[in-house]
Amino acid sequence: MLFLKLFLLFSLCSFTFSHDADFNPHLLPRPLIIQPEDIETQYEKFDDELNLHCTSWRFSVEANNLSPWKTIPEECLGYVKEYMIGRGYKLDLERVSSEAGVYAKNLELSGDGKDVWIFDIDETLLSNLPYYIEHGYGLEIFDPIEFDKWVQKGMAPAIEPSLKLYENILDLGFKVFLLTGRNEKLKSITIENLTKAGFRRWDKLILRDSEQHGKLAVVFKSEKRGEMVEEGYRIVGNSGDQWSDLLGADPSRRSFKLPNPMYYIP
Repeated sequence: MLFLKLFLLFSLCSFTFSHDADFNPHLLPRPLIIQPEDIETQYEKFDDELNLHCTSWRFSVEANNLSPWKTIPEECLGYVKEYMIGRGYKLDLERVSSEAGVYAKNLELSGDGKDVWIFDIDETLLSNLPYYIEHGYGLEIFDPIEFDKWVQKGMAPAIEPSLKLYENILDLGFKVFLLTGRNEKLKSITIENLTKAGFRRWDKLILRDSEQHGKLAVVFKSEKRGEMVEEGYRIVGNSGDQWSDLLGADPSRRSFKLPNPMYYIP
């Protein structure tokens, strides 16, 4: 950011000297006088334009309009950081959970125990923000080994609006299935972390086993939803932070996408 601002100032100075109508090679150029408020105005315009650019990028992420991407744009690091640790991310989480809660309360359950709500885990129930703060908010290319080290600590906090929705869903009588792309070897620590964070009841916890390793998340989760349907379950709600949690075969009657501009999982 500082480099771009200095470049802007240098360009302004160069333009002024090179376009002097009375230029004489034997005379020194007249002093350039730049009002401080003019420089500040240019800085503000630049910051506003960058903010609009990064807001547009984040909108495209959440609307699933971007091609598969590996890292956030470098110029949007400050924007993503401010969003994730600021009020914006919290408000968006609260909005999604609130709308999901209204939908759930207005559903009439069949009473046969076959109405299911699916929850993803990472960035849906548990927050890995402490990990991503140390890894550039998505600016670094994802390292599965380093991430698994973080998961093994079992320290991911609950996403509070999701915990509130989760408890409401259970109280309403839905079956709760947790469907995650985490490896089966992380099952014990995942259960420990979920319990410690306040998620103490569920009906199924489904993780990837060795046979599913390498499958796209959208394929893996579609297959698992298909198995639920074959067993007679009705998937009436689905919450996830990735479109691959929600799209594909046997989708939920209604799905709820949580915000996540830090990473993309196909």
